[in-house]
Amino acid sequence: MRKNAWVIILGLLFISSCIVYVPVEEGSYPAPPRERPYEGDHYDYPSDIDYGYFYEHLSPHGTWVQYAPYGYVWIPRQTAYRWRPYTHGRWAWTNHGWTWISNYDWGWIPFHYGRWGWDGRLGWFWVPGTIWAPAWVTWRWSNMYIGWAPLSPDVEFVAGVGIGSLPYDYPDFYWVFIDGRYFQHEDFSRYILPFERNRTVVRLTVHKANLSVRNRQLLNQGVDVEQVAHLTRSKVNRYEIEEGQRPESSGISGDTVRIYRPAVRKNEAAKPADYLQNEEAEARIPEIRVGDLEKRLSPREREQRLEEEQGKEMRLLDESQENEKAELRKRIEDEKKLAATPAERAKAEKEAGVRASRLKKEHDEEKSQISERHQEEKKVVESKIKKKDND
Repeated sequence: MRKNAWVIILGLLFISSCIVYVPVEEGSYPAPPRERPYEGDHYDYPSDIDYGYFYEHLSPHGTWVQYAPYGYVWIPRQTAYRWRPYTHGRWAWTNHGWTWISNYDWGWIPFHYGRWGWDGRLGWFWVPGTIWAPAWVTWRWSNMYIGWAPLSPDVEFVAGVGIGSLPYDYPDFYWVFIDGRYFQHEDFSRYILPFERNRTVVRLTVHKANLSVRNRQLLNQGVDVEQVAHLTRSKVNRYEIEEGQRPESSGISGDTVRIYRPAVRKNEAAKPADYLQNEEAEARIPEIRVGDLEKRLSPREREQRLEEEQGKEMRLLDESQENEKAELRKRIEDEKKLAATPAERAKAEKEAGVRASRLKKEHDEEKSQISERHQEEKKVVESKIKKKDND
């Protein structure tokens, strides 16, 4: 019951950008260790801009919060249903490794500089940084799935070396997973698995951070290119990164990826023109999200949008679960064929039964969790419609 309660609460928080904000119950999920100040950058190169530019450029697209121990952090506004970092865009294989190409006009900053952290009441927040990277993520993959998660601010980056191991196991909901067949599509938002699937998929995948430094340049090697070609059954094109002269010039053209990536330095004296204190933000951020939503969609439009998104999630859940069952059946048959004696075959069949039973239990739990969350989401929207009709 406690786990299911957490799933519902987390689901409501993820839809807060579209419907309403619901605080996470304290202690309802094992939180990561307290993150330390983000001090991993280095400064021995000329800089074009400082943090003051970030504060000004991102202010129209989100809210700045003074948040210990990081100083000023940024929370995006007007994001999509159950938004997570590195979800609205695509990956491109470049001379710097897997490079994130964001669909957001502001995406050249928070997906390439700094890190993303999580707060149970505020949601995802971005901590500014001075080092440009193709993407600050860690990876998981298998013969079925590819996934990534934003590196948290407390993951140490050593100039000239890269990053070490993760300081703790990331919670399941940090991860973004898609069926590997879709990895080269141009917009992942249509293929991201509902987070209820993550616990099972994490078990079925291997982890590799794969962020290193070569010639003073960060490389995001990530998932093996050969694995991507195998899963997508298509060639992986390699692009060269070309320096963009302004943010608006970023994008893919021919065999190049043009990216605006100026050198950045810290500026301790700079601060956002408008920002909230952390305690104030816990009350104001939900109000801001609801206000943004009500400006864009009526309650009836929100109901329709929710129905579409939930339908997509159920299709992705059913499809991926069926693929896992088919993959397990194939693997079991292959193992039976390798059995040299009746005793070995009997052992293989017994182990197959255990694995199949475990997978079925996981699938049933996922369906129960997502159904509960969907029902709670519908109740929130229906209450908004009822309130609107009574006004």
